[in-house]
Amino acid sequence: MIDLSLLDPAQLSTAAQRALGPGPGRMMASKGMLPLPPADQVAVLYQLHLDADASIAGAARATGASLPEKLLTGTLADPTLDPRVLHFFGTIAADKQNVFDAIALNPSVDDTTLAMLAAKGDARGVDQLAQNERRLLRHPEIIAAMYMNRRARMSTIDRVVELAVRNHVRVPGLAAWDEVARALTGAAPADSKVDAVFDQVVDKLTVDDTALTTGDANQALAEKDHEIKDEEKEVPFGELPIPAQIRIATLGNAVARGKAIRSAVKIVALAAIKSPGVTEIEAARYAGNPGLGEDVIRHIAAKREWTKLYGVKVALCRNPKTPISESTKLMPFLRERDLQAVGSSRGIPSAVVSQAKKLMMQRRGGGNK
Repeated sequence: MIDLSLLDPAQLSTAAQRALGPGPGRMMASKGMLPLPPADQVAVLYQLHLDADASIAGAARATGASLPEKLLTGTLADPTLDPRVLHFFGTIAADKQNVFDAIALNPSVDDTTLAMLAAKGDARGVDQLAQNERRLLRHPEIIAAMYMNRRARMSTIDRVVELAVRNHVRVPGLAAWDEVARALTGAAPADSKVDAVFDQVVDKLTVDDTALTTGDANQALAEKDHEIKDEEKEVPFGELPIPAQIRIATLGNAVARGKAIRSAVKIVALAAIKSPGVTEIEAARYAGNPGLGEDVIRHIAAKREWTKLYGVKVALCRNPKTPISESTKLMPFLRERDLQAVGSSRGIPSAVVSQAKKLMMQRRGGGNK
């Protein structure tokens, strides 16, 4: 992580120090109203964006973002420029293609800055970052940022993931990394045709669908069910190779996760349940679905932030695919009505039924009889 602290004033030019001195000159400098050489101007704007005066700090950011692209490009390409200054302008001006390139190609740029650029760049920009294999291996967080950037080409992602796997580098920040790495092993790399299909699918399956994952999820799903089915018919999810399906499961919305979690390919289903987008309501719904794979149910049962929810506890105890060891841990927390339902169920392991009956007897004063 780069330390965005103040620059050492002693390292700045006399003109820059004068601009940063006390008095009205600071506000003038933050608005770009003082005549400064470009190298001094970017350093001064960096320094002022950290100013305790919010109006000065805000003006410095606005001025930095509005500097002419040609001026920024030439200045930010200087390899002697402080990495903190490069990072600052990466946050406010990297939407300009030439500025993005100047920062990305500057040998002084910090790895953290490249990860930030990888997260916000377009397909062309990500492709450029992917060429610096030494940086990717040294700071694999850049690969993670690329992976989670919906604009990154699938073919580029396959290439950088393969690089990491080949060099035994584990990419942090991707919960489904094991599935990502395993899917690519032996698979044909994505090409331009896969890129086109991936773009089509990701456009449809990353739209906001919070109505399906908040509030009364069951009601929302019932109301939207026909729309979901129509949308799924239009999306060629199954045409994608497995690595691309896993990425859609990771990046996509509830519809995407719903498609992926039903996949017969175990690693695709696991990637869906490990997606950072999975909500507690989704987890509860999946927990009660006996049609899902055992690995998916096992993952839900092992995630303590989900099993703290009463609805998840009930769903898991009534799901025949939940590991018996997990069901027996959760049953003591069930209310009597739900415990009774488990004890009278014919679809779950007999050991779970017996434990439920035993707990009911204990609660009713029957002891261990």
